[in-house]
Amino acid sequence: MSDTASRPTESAARPQRTAHKRRYLMCRPEHFTVSYSINPWMEPSRPTDTALAVRQWQALHDAYRELGHEVELIDPLPGYPDMVYTANGGFVIDGIAYGPKFRYVERQGEAPAFIAWFRANGFDTREPEEVNEGEGDFLLAGDVILAGTGFRSTGDSHAELGRVFGREVVSLTLVDPRFYHLDTALAVLDPVPDADGRVNIAYLPSAFDDASRAELERRFPDAIRASEEDGAVFGLNAASDGFNVIVSPRAVGFAEQLRERGYNPVAVDLSELLRGGGGIKCCTLELRGAAGGSAA
Repeated sequence: MSDTASRPTESAARPQRTAHKRRYLMCRPEHFTVSYSINPWMEPSRPTDTALAVRQWQALHDAYRELGHEVELIDPLPGYPDMVYTANGGFVIDGIAYGPKFRYVERQGEAPAFIAWFRANGFDTREPEEVNEGEGDFLLAGDVILAGTGFRSTGDSHAELGRVFGREVVSLTLVDPRFYHLDTALAVLDPVPDADGRVNIAYLPSAFDDASRAELERRFPDAIRASEEDGAVFGLNAASDGFNVIVSPRAVGFAEQLRERGYNPVAVDLSELLRGGGGIKCCTLELRGAAGGSAA
C-alpha cells in the first residue's frame, strides 16, 4: 500500500493491541462535488476535482481490503454528492439498522436509498422519527453509545436510539461548527472492549461543552486528548480496528500519540473529500452483525 505510514508488527507494539476484522459500507464518490454549503468546510465557489476524490476514496477502500476487512458498496445517486459520507447513512448494531433522517434538504433524498439497502441486505431495519445522521453522530464505545448533538442529530434522536438498541446512550453537545458531527471530534479506538469492558477513545476537548467534557473525562480518564492542530485537519475522523488506525497524514501529532499507545497509524489522504466536510470515518459506516451481501 503506497499511501500508508510504516507498519510495525503487532508483536512490536506496546502495549499489545489486536486487529479485529470489520465490515464497512462505502459509496464511490462518482458524483462528488461541492455545489452548496451546509458546513463551514464547503466552499462552492472553488472548483472540485471529482477524479481526485475518486482516487483518494479508492485508496481508503483498498486500505481496508488490504487490512483484511470486508467492504460493501451502496450505489451512488446522481444529485447527491454527499452520499460518499456513508457514516451518516445509519447506525448498525447486532444486525439492527437504525436509518437516517437528514437535517438539510440537500441530503434528505439519501435516506430512502440507505434504508432500502439495509432491508435488501438482510438487516432488521428501523425507520426513524427523529432527525439523526447515523454514525456521524453515534459511536459505539463498549456497551455504551456516545451520541452527539448541537448541529445535526437532535437530542430527541438519542432517546429514540436508546429505545431501538436497548443500550445506554450518553449525550454529548458539540459547540464548534467545524466539528458538526461527533465523528469529526471523537474516535473510538477499540471496537472490542477489553476483559474489563473498557475501550480507548480519542477526542478534541474544545469541540464539546463543559458538561460533555466532564462526562468524557469521568468515563474515559485515559483517553487521548488531541491537539487543536490535529483536530483542525480532521485527525479525529479516523477508523480503527483495534490495532490499525486509518488517519489523516496531516495529523502528525495524533499519529505519534497513537504509536505511544501501541496502535499502528496508517495514513490515507482524503484532502479532496475534506472539502465537503468529510474524512476517513465519514466515508465509513460499520456494519455490525450478520446480514446478507458480499464484499466488494
